[in-house]
Amino acid sequence: MTSKAKLALILCSTLLSGGAFAQSGQEPSVTYTPIAPPSTTRGKAPSVTIAPVSLVTAPRAKETMVDLDFRVASGFHINSNTPKSEFLIPTKLNMNVPTDIALGKIEYPPGQDVSFPFSPDEALNVYTGDFTVKVAVHPLHSVVPGKYVMHGFLRYQACDNAQCFPPKNLPVSFEVKVVKEPPGPSHNPAQSPHVHN
Repeated sequence: MTSKAKLALILCSTLLSGGAFAQSGQEPSVTYTPIAPPSTTRGKAPSVTIAPVSLVTAPRAKETMVDLDFRVASGFHINSNTPKSEFLIPTKLNMNVPTDIALGKIEYPPGQDVSFPFSPDEALNVYTGDFTVKVAVHPLHSVVPGKYVMHGFLRYQACDNAQCFPPKNLPVSFEVKVVKEPPGPSHNPAQSPHVHN
């Protein structure tokens, strides 16, 4: 029997067995995993957003403060930078700075002490609504004047009145325009008393 004839015989027997299987009313033993429909009862997912940051002009050899304005979605809160329990994840800004641009102090706002149904006996220190984190950038004297992009992320854990969600990282970026430091005061040495006209 030629190979073509063998192939035809295999195809024919497969079709016949498939037809007989279908006529027997049996279902193939395949497990299907249904995709869960999106929940409509939870509302929007917890989120924190950052407002656009205007171009920051920073003179060399000087510290410049940058305001980063964040917003927590309505119905949610996030732990402050100094939560009252060591088991809670603090909100923290992490920045990667270009070479020769130093990162100064990061200032976090104080949180609000609020009690929630899931922990009625303990007030938690949280941020809600709008809050601002201030970060200092300090271009060194060696930085070539020009524009530099600062990248980082805000790590936070959001909760609603019933539960907390896994921590997230919100990307943060802004541009710094490094300019030459202003000239110092001109120095006029006093005339020598030994010089006579």
